[in-house]
Amino acid sequence: MAAVMVSSAGGLLAMLNEPQPSLKHHALSHLNNLVDRFWPEISTSVPIIESLYEDEEFDLHQRQLAALLVSKVFYYLGELNDSLSYALGAGPQFDVSEDTDYVHTLLAKAIDEYASLRSKAVESNDMVDIDPRLEAIVERMLEKCITDGKYQQAMGIAIECRRLDKLEEAITKSDNVQGTLAYCINVSHSFVNRREYRHEVLTLLVKVYQQLPSPDYLSICQCLMFLDEPQSVASILEKLLRSESKDDALLALQIAFDLVENEHQAFLLSVRDRLPAPKTRIVETVQAVEITDAPNENPSGDVQMADGAQAPAPAPTPAPTIVHETDPVDATYAERLTKIKGILSGETSIQLTLQFLYSHNKSDLLILKTIKQSVEMRNSVCHSATIYANAIMHAGTTVDTFLRENLDWLSRATNWAKFSATAGLGVIHRGHLQQGRSLMAPYLPQGGAGGGGSPYSEGGALYALGLIHANHGEGIKQFLRDSLRSTNVEVIQHGACLGLGLSALGTADEEIYDDVKSVLYTDSAVAGEAAGISMGLLLVGTATEKASEMLAYAHETQHEKIIRGLALGIALTVYGREEGADTLIEQMTRDQDPIIRYGGMYALALAYSGTANNKAIRQLLHFAVSDVSDDVRRTAVLALGFVLYSDPEQTPRIVSLLSESYNPHVRYGAALAVGISCAGTGLSEAISLLEPLTSDVVDFVRQGALIAMAMVMVQISEASDSRVGTFRRQLEKIILDKHEDTMSKMGAILASGILDAGGRNVTIRLLSKTKHDKVTAVIGLAVFSQFWYWYPLIYFISLAFSPTAFIGLNYDLKVPKFEFMSHAKPSLFEYPKPTTVPTANTAAKLPTAVLSTSVKAKARAKKDAEQKANAEKASGSEKPVNESGSGKGKEATEKEGDSMQVDSTATVEKKAAEPEAAFEILVNPARVVPAQEKYIKLLEDSRYVPVKLAPSGFVLLKDLREHEPEVLSLTDAPTSTASPATGAAAATQGTTASAMAVDDEPQPPQAFEYAT
Repeated sequence: MAAVMVSSAGGLLAMLNEPQPSLKHHALSHLNNLVDRFWPEISTSVPIIESLYEDEEFDLHQRQLAALLVSKVFYYLGELNDSLSYALGAGPQFDVSEDTDYVHTLLAKAIDEYASLRSKAVESNDMVDIDPRLEAIVERMLEKCITDGKYQQAMGIAIECRRLDKLEEAITKSDNVQGTLAYCINVSHSFVNRREYRHEVLTLLVKVYQQLPSPDYLSICQCLMFLDEPQSVASILEKLLRSESKDDALLALQIAFDLVENEHQAFLLSVRDRLPAPKTRIVETVQAVEITDAPNENPSGDVQMADGAQAPAPAPTPAPTIVHETDPVDATYAERLTKIKGILSGETSIQLTLQFLYSHNKSDLLILKTIKQSVEMRNSVCHSATIYANAIMHAGTTVDTFLRENLDWLSRATNWAKFSATAGLGVIHRGHLQQGRSLMAPYLPQGGAGGGGSPYSEGGALYALGLIHANHGEGIKQFLRDSLRSTNVEVIQHGACLGLGLSALGTADEEIYDDVKSVLYTDSAVAGEAAGISMGLLLVGTATEKASEMLAYAHETQHEKIIRGLALGIALTVYGREEGADTLIEQMTRDQDPIIRYGGMYALALAYSGTANNKAIRQLLHFAVSDVSDDVRRTAVLALGFVLYSDPEQTPRIVSLLSESYNPHVRYGAALAVGISCAGTGLSEAISLLEPLTSDVVDFVRQGALIAMAMVMVQISEASDSRVGTFRRQLEKIILDKHEDTMSKMGAILASGILDAGGRNVTIRLLSKTKHDKVTAVIGLAVFSQFWYWYPLIYFISLAFSPTAFIGLNYDLKVPKFEFMSHAKPSLFEYPKPTTVPTANTAAKLPTAVLSTSVKAKARAKKDAEQKANAEKASGSEKPVNESGSGKGKEATEKEGDSMQVDSTATVEKKAAEPEAAFEILVNPARVVPAQEKYIKLLEDSRYVPVKLAPSGFVLLKDLREHEPEVLSLTDAPTSTASPATGAAAATQGTTASAMAVDDEPQPPQAFEYAT
């Protein structure tokens, strides 16, 4: 009761001057309890309390109490540094478990202080003195978290303070080690800013994973990929493939698919080449005496083994005398090895994706038809944009019906437009690795320095081959190199350089680099630009010394095009290198040439891509508002999209002010930054930010906003956001408006293509499901954003397309038929409704001459109909008007289209009256859009169980009823996949080819034409 009545700390403070230690102790302990109320009064006596703390004759316990009291007073005075300093002196009296603002604030301060000292020590490789008392507080805090079971908190502190020993302790002591490890991987990607330190954390995680009784090999291999350790991945895969268990083999195949999703070509090929070949022994039978040479001719026995794997060959005489005696385990390993090599080379996933996109293609040719009819032939920009939109709309589907049906229209493309039209076939047939070369054969250079064909279509064809084989160019690289060497026509060199860069993406192939460099040194503006980009594509992420060689040449040459190509190329070389690229970034961003500073923005964007690194964001924002060049400012804002795509919600907030800038270049950059980082998310804030920009006063800002909006809305249905429908109508209005300027019209045409990309079955994804960057996708968007200067680079957006599919595979990598559930209303994720021919509207709008006789005839018909209806009413045999003969005749002759539309709305209303199902059953393989993934569930009595729970992508399935026959969904690639392609190639050369149905549905009807 007495404690409550205290109205002043004066009496207790007076006791501090008493000679007896017990009185001082009494005063200190009570003042500690009252300090939160009387700290202003106590603060006047701080010197006395400090002298007690410093008095060595005073009892240690009491000295620590004095330190704690001073610390609290300084805390209330806002002097946190002094407060922490005295809290350290308080030793155990500073209780880390106390739940007060004072303790929480000082602990945060202590951890920050300790973490910055540890970081400084590691980064500078110097010994930095750390107060042992500070270390003791942090350790006490960590111990407390681990003891209380707050493992995630402990891991966060341990990672921040670089205490990997404590991190390991927190993980191993946690009750769910697998979950804790997964959390830790996520934290290391999201919050560890320095690449080297992230490597240390992941190395530790791999070590902990491998010590578990049942290691999670899926996660281990993802970590090892990030650490660039192909040998370790190959060892794990070999171990799983050699296992007797079929489940282990399925797991190995699943790991391979997951690694392929990250698109790290050089790493995947390295893993593939490190997998050991199966051991085989050649044993001679008794008759072998007759053919003594056989073993020496073929000591390895490879040929026979390959033959053995195929159907029994009608071998001639002595073949049966040589027998392959492989131990059964090795025979199984050999079969599994073939499968996994196919996956790691990317061929299996490409083949399956090709089949899926072909069989599920839902692109709407009527949209393209409308665009084509509304575009003036004289306007080459819109003509080309329509060709780009068609390629994007049919990317990877192998369906080129539109091109084949519009040959005359297509043939009007000249020069670079012809280059683009030919290259577009590469996007449509992307991944068609087997037939790629034969598809493009009609256009390719026919030996020598050009075979008499147009150099533009020849260059375009070489670029197309690169797009077809992007990131998987083993089969085509040599041909492209030969084509590059055998020509000195700059247009063909341009196409060959781009093709080589795409097909050898990130492989750092020295010979190809030398070939491209020799093109660069010819100092041809057109070929040099492509050579600069090609070098960058070749050296993606290698942070090689060659970058300084490229920079030196950029300073030497006079051609803006070459400097720009090199600036982007240099930026590509530092992809993902984070602080390792800082020196080069500094050099580029301080350059006097604005084009090289512009390259510096891309270097910042790509070096820190997906890291949301604060330092990089600050630098970009600085350039966005202070650089003298509009190009640099625009690119600095755009670059924010690349840095932030791992945290898309942040982007609209960060660029919202920039989107209202007086400078149109900055507004354009803000639009594309949002488009890049929020691509495929349908994020509401992103759409709200872009909406006003789509009707900006400046034409190119409108263009950027329309393209960005399409990127954000790709695969988002109108049912889940009504603004998608509004946007589609806005695009149509812009395209049909004769008075709209070319720039925004081009933006609307491209946006139409992006919205329905890949037959409406792909989205734009920059992160794989395991939260790693998809290298090819990021690079694709970076080069695509360069279309501001060079339209043919628009096709690079196809590298960012990721199929929205669930493709379940059995042990034989075939696609079995089985059902699973999407636990959401089907309308939320359905395909957009196909457009219809706007016959009624057109008829209504056009003025028609009305004759007096027809007016009388109509009036008479109307009167007759009314009399008949009344008579029927009286006799009780009333019929619906549209069923009665007169009604039908009257309406149909006039407005058949209208009556059709009325009927359709009636059925829609009828449908609306029925309640919509709350789920839908999907059949493997199925379209599963990103927003739908959280609703995917497997049926309980399903025959198949996935090796890992994944709502989309390639999923290996365990068959629970192996003895039953399987029904397959996708058989081998549809035979027509090759034919339409070849047909189109022939068709565009002038020969006719039979039309092919895009789908099972009939073709849309021809548009009616009204003569005025």
